[in-house]
Amino acid sequence: MAVASRVKPSELFTPAEWAPLSARSRWIGLALVAHAWAVIIAAGALFVIWPNPLTYLLAVMLIGARQLGLAILMHEAAHGGLHPDLKVNDGVGEWLCAAPTGASLAKYRPYHLTHHKFAQQAEDPDLVLSAPFPTTRASLRRKIIRDLTGQTFFKQRFGPLLGKLKGDQPKGAIFSGEVARQKPFLLWNLGLLVVLSAAGLWWAWLALWIVPMATWFPLVTRLRNIAEHALVAKDEPDPFRHARTTRANWIERALIAPYHVNFHAEHHLFMHMPCWNLPKAHRLLVQKGLTGTMLTAPGYLSVLKAASSRVPA
Repeated sequence: MAVASRVKPSELFTPAEWAPLSARSRWIGLALVAHAWAVIIAAGALFVIWPNPLTYLLAVMLIGARQLGLAILMHEAAHGGLHPDLKVNDGVGEWLCAAPTGASLAKYRPYHLTHHKFAQQAEDPDLVLSAPFPTTRASLRRKIIRDLTGQTFFKQRFGPLLGKLKGDQPKGAIFSGEVARQKPFLLWNLGLLVVLSAAGLWWAWLALWIVPMATWFPLVTRLRNIAEHALVAKDEPDPFRHARTTRANWIERALIAPYHVNFHAEHHLFMHMPCWNLPKAHRLLVQKGLTGTMLTAPGYLSVLKAASSRVPA
């Protein structure tokens, strides 16, 4: 098995530079989780107070992007970056980040660390996400339509269950197993529905939580995956080119790339560095003239154009 090449931080930074970059915080990660939920609540309140098509569209986009933000913070917890106390790190990552969006930190961590160990190598489990690119504009357009119409959400959420139901296993056992597997997600959604119903806003669970999760969340998750690893060379020996860093303006950070996820080349270089220090690491690398071979893009639109540049046969 070919393990992805690495670079030691000591080869790039002095001890005085590296110490603050790698330091864990007892409050910043928790503050980011609180921020994600505050944006979700504020965006929902915006539509409840001023209901019209524009505020609804904005709410769906903001909430869907922060649902991605919760997934990104779960990813941070997978690296132990949310909190220096592992019990706090895992508890917050599992119950406040993963469970609300139907993920599992416990299952995600080993999968994701395998991705880092074999980044862009044949054993990388995420190669399947970047393999289809470049594709045609028509193919990318179809993918985006499937995301925004809920087809991707339905396939991901119910596809495994429907596949099992076609087999010979007892249907009762299949349903009970699926309920057990989805228990944290179901409990979270039941809790949200109860709280919103008590406030006379039962409809908000569907309109302001499930609809963003079924539309904007899958789309920005796809955009993130494309920006990070599409068109990245397989078996790449240069650790500066195992992933792409995409410059993001404030609109892109709000609607596509929250919590510094766009600094993905730096994340692969220093996978245990807290996400809030990735911009600082990038600036230091630029100052040192060490980003000459780093894979970068000027924005998400430029990555999408390159990813859909294949000419139809």
